[in-house]
Amino acid sequence: MTTFALIGAGPGLGLATARRFGAAGHAVALLARDPQRLDDLTAELAGDGVEARGFAADVLDIESLTAALYAAGTSLGPIEILQYSPVPRADFMKSVLDTGADDLDAPLAFSVKGPVTAVNAVLPGMRELGRGTLLFVNGSSAVRPNPNVAGTSIAFAAESAYARMLHDALAPENIHAAQLIIPGAIRPDAEHSSPDVLAERLYDIHAERHGFRHYAEPLPDPRPEATP
Repeated sequence: MTTFALIGAGPGLGLATARRFGAAGHAVALLARDPQRLDDLTAELAGDGVEARGFAADVLDIESLTAALYAAGTSLGPIEILQYSPVPRADFMKSVLDTGADDLDAPLAFSVKGPVTAVNAVLPGMRELGRGTLLFVNGSSAVRPNPNVAGTSIAFAAESAYARMLHDALAPENIHAAQLIIPGAIRPDAEHSSPDVLAERLYDIHAERHGFRHYAEPLPDPRPEATP
């Protein structure tokens, strides 16, 4: 059995993807800061017959993130699939003109140092397996900068560049790096962006192993409507 490791475990998209990969026969490692949340999610997954364990970690703490992924691979089995999808903090959402240099420290640590740390932790195991999948989940500001959320726009763009380089560099080793862009809000009633639909899309990206960037739905037209 190999392991699906989810960084940014939560009751929405995270739980849905954990269920989907668990249903495919993978053990599930849930990583998040809140131990109580992890206990609740693992109990819910156990009710679905999914072997899951929680590992407390903070993506801003390189040592805790590395240790959690090592523990996950050791206790559950080698990590074949890594999903990086933690939700950015509200204080990353300043406008571009209100954003100073110090305001970028946490967003860049969150969206660049965190993924780099996670990938470096799981890559040796994927190489031993001879296969692997790295899934990066971002909002639309990763590909269309939004001046109202400058921190995430800048950090997501950097994360995208890193993920794209991984896609190219690791393809010869049968390790597939891909990004899913979710333009709108994740809602249970959304046609293309409900947790279950997105989980199925992420599983398909893993299984089909084709292309780097994928969209949950087309980006909305940014142009204002023409006035008569």
